[in-house]
Amino acid sequence: MPKSIRTGLLLAPSALLMGVFVVGLVRLIASSLIIDGQFDIGHYTAILNRADYVAMLGRTLRIAALTTVISALIGFPTAYFVARYRGNRNFLLLLIIFPWLVSIVVRSYGWVVILGPRGLINGYLTWMGLIDRPAKLMYNDFGVILGLVHVLLPFMIIAVLSVLLQIPRSLEEATMSLGSKPSHSFRTVMLPLAMPGILTGVTLVYLMATGAIVTPLLLGGLGDTMLGTEIFQEVMHFFDYPKAAALATVLLVTALGVVLPIQFFERWLSARLSDGGDRT
Repeated sequence: MPKSIRTGLLLAPSALLMGVFVVGLVRLIASSLIIDGQFDIGHYTAILNRADYVAMLGRTLRIAALTTVISALIGFPTAYFVARYRGNRNFLLLLIIFPWLVSIVVRSYGWVVILGPRGLINGYLTWMGLIDRPAKLMYNDFGVILGLVHVLLPFMIIAVLSVLLQIPRSLEEATMSLGSKPSHSFRTVMLPLAMPGILTGVTLVYLMATGAIVTPLLLGGLGDTMLGTEIFQEVMHFFDYPKAAALATVLLVTALGVVLPIQFFERWLSARLSDGGDRT
């Protein structure tokens, strides 16, 4: 069989999935621009003229950004420890991916049991006499961010770890043998080489946080919802598909406004690192 035919057969499933995705995206955007059979941007003007929707969009982007930053701050040291661990690394990997075996609903509800007014933390603090009334640990940004970090952190760790495992340990040893301190070696060698993995993890976590539904619904309540939860309610409760499509398009555009520059920077950085590696 000719090589071109084999290549075409191998790419056919991916092309089919990509085609379905593009068709669905085009139909989503088209449905948001049609009212009574006519082209109309009324859904978008109605959304942008409502202060609560604008505030909801800002809250969604703020929570997604904070979730991403915290996940990166926790995920990178964890991935670095796993990558340099000399013992049973597979056991550590199993611990990282083990939460994926449990439903997001169960994991998020677990935080309700811990953070709730009669949860473990409030019960312990009350028993210790440190508080007179339950502390508000959920139904606010804190609870939502904590739940999202717990759910999305494995994606950050795996993305960073996949890059760190490709960096030879001898590079660090070589820099330190030349008199470099560990902190300087980490800053000038490990961190730049690991940056493509960090940026990939940032992209994954940010996109998934902006579209999160279950965790914000359980830990954030219905008072200050995120845009993903609002889209879910418009579809499942009110059956207002055009309005949900407009909200989804707004969310998509704002998310791409953050993610695309990150992706361009990652490609530029990867090209520079590849050129540097070729010259050496």
